[in-house]
Amino acid sequence: MTKEPVIGFIGLGVMGGAMCRNVAMKHAGGVLAFDANPAAFEALAGTKAQRVASIAELARQADIVLLSLPGGPAVEAVCLGPDGLTAGTVRPKVIVDLSTTTVAVARDVAQRLGERGVAFADAPVARTREAAQRGELSIMVGADAALFERLQPILRYMGSDVTLCGATGCGQVVKLINNALVFENTLALAEMMVLGERSGVEPATLLDAVSKGSGDSFALRNHGRKAMLPRAYPAKSFPPEYVLKDIGYVLELAEQTGVRTRVTELAQRYYAATAEHGWSGRYYPAVIEVVDRNIDLPALSASAKD
Repeated sequence: MTKEPVIGFIGLGVMGGAMCRNVAMKHAGGVLAFDANPAAFEALAGTKAQRVASIAELARQADIVLLSLPGGPAVEAVCLGPDGLTAGTVRPKVIVDLSTTTVAVARDVAQRLGERGVAFADAPVARTREAAQRGELSIMVGADAALFERLQPILRYMGSDVTLCGATGCGQVVKLINNALVFENTLALAEMMVLGERSGVEPATLLDAVSKGSGDSFALRNHGRKAMLPRAYPAKSFPPEYVLKDIGYVLELAEQTGVRTRVTELAQRYYAATAEHGWSGRYYPAVIEVVDRNIDLPALSASAKD
């Protein structure tokens, strides 16, 4: 019988903790976990996941390593840095990045890891924290077909929908487009909720009616009903700063491919105003407050200009 691989997991944040928990509950082989924050290991209570003291220790023991990190610089450091997964002579066979990075970072990291004998797949995730807890994420994968087939059973511990999007980097392309669409839809919904209310329609009535027509959307059913309707923007959710990071990645890709993404540029300004005017660190549907208060928008960032 083929021995089950030892899986390592680095990054036990809001999404990573839930994903690692699902891996530890479902995988028949060993599961090792690392996070710089000791409190993060509370997410794995009651599972068989073993805490390791360092990335180097995890690299020596794990066959496949999953990453859930804040962005491209962290991914590069963990994969290729002097204290990273490939710094020693014993290395994992495969690294799978579940984070959201730029497309360029994904492809560069893949090439440099390949030179060190380590395979790489970008597999960013979509949907909510609750979906992560249920193991019902959508996972968009950039990899060759053979590697995808090898990884798909592991990814299905965390996701109910796992899609091969193309070669390395294509997972990030699809994830960034997915996020931009959600951010832009949320902004459009915020404008229309404020417009409807000022025109005499109760927001709850508006959402009920629109949800029965062609204006229905994921953003309406989730962000609209759960955050914008009650005007509740909890901390430790997805804040406008994270939105701006992802939008920056989208605009970088658009510049590289010669596409002028004007709607995304406008969304960038709205979410920058959200972060700057009292909702930093809060759930990003707080953008409705910027609309409701007619807050002036900052100028485009340099990267978004011609």
